[in-house]
Formats: sequence, structure tokens, C-alpha cells
Amino acid sequence: MRERRYSSTSPERLAAALFDVAAESGLEGASVREVAKRAGVSIGAVQHHFSTKDEMFAFALRTLVDKLLTRLSEVDRGGDPARALFAAMSQLLPLDEARSREAHVMAAFAVRAATSPSLAEIRRKTLFTIRTGLSAVLIGIGTPEAETRAALLLATVDGLALDAIGSPALYPPEYLEHALDIQIGMILQGADVVPSSSIELAS
Repeated sequence: MRERRYSSTSPERLAAALFDVAAESGLEGASVREVAKRAGVSIGAVQHHFSTKDEMFAFALRTLVDKLLTRLSEVDRGGDPARALFAAMSQLLPLDEARSREAHVMAAFAVRAATSPSLAEIRRKTLFTIRTGLSAVLIGIGTPEAETRAALLLATVDGLALDAIGSPALYPPEYLEHALDIQIGMILQGADVVPSSSIELAS
């Protein structure tokens, strides 16, 4: 009987509602009551799927991460390595409204992860997966210290994203793209394959 009562409410729907709330007011505003209100369901419907708020947060973060990793997996690695790295890392920067909302939510989850083991573990696995993918590209072209450089590139992009959402006037999209281009060029120094020209940035 209970399954039928909440059959129209899915965890994915609640995760989307939580994402919207977090993008606007941070995770501190994402109470069970507010998520239920945003999803247009009862508090009981939320509690039917998630016994605790942290459980709801963990599901929402995994959902967001899965979407991000899917986009990264679709990046073509067969051409210019600089372009491949740029295409991948630009997914993590707030270059448009959608990615800006994602960056806000990811930053909120990063702060929350400091006191939430479940969120910390999701972030650890996510960072490891992305770093491993970057390392594979760098190793494939003979970049010295490939794994360390991959970690530095990811850390740089994370830092740029955080600064950009905190001070957007100082970090417009064109500046972020240029900074990413420069950083990738530095990362590729000493590689067996060096791109012949700089990346053409979007206007």
C-alpha cells in the first residue's frame, strides 16, 4: 500500500529538487521540508525514499557526479591532447548558466563533505576517476610526472571554479577559458607531443 502511495515520487525527482534548492541557497537551505515543497510532494514522500538528510544528499551528489562523468567520457581523446584536456576540464568551469549552477552545488557539497564521511567518499572516488582519466591522456603522450601534473590541473580548475562562483565579475567565462588554455600549455611542457597551436577560444 505504501509503495502505491508514493509511486509518483522518484529519488531522481527529489534529487533534482535538491539540486535546484542548493543552486539557489546552498545546502543549508536544502531541508527535507524545502526539498519536498520544491518537488511538490509531502515530507513523508521524501522520507519514504531517504531515511536521513545525509542519505538524500549522498544520492543527489551521486546523481550530479554521474551526469558529469558521462559528459567527460564523451570527450574525444583521439585528436590534439590539448583540445581533449580543454574539452574535459571546461566541463568543470562555470562557463554558462548550467555549469555555473553545477559549480555552485559542487562547491556546497565539497564544504559539506568535510563533516560527512559519505559525501567525502563520493568526492574521493570522483576526483580519483577524473584524475585517472587526465593521467591517461598525459601518459599517452609521454608527459613527465603525468599523475602529478594531472592532479595539479584538476586542482587548478577546481580553484578557478570556486573563485569564479565567489567573484564572477573577476572571472568571466572568456578569462576562465584563457586561464585553462594557459594552464594546459604549462602541463604539457616536456611531453612527446606538443600541440602546434593554441586552442581557439569561444568568443
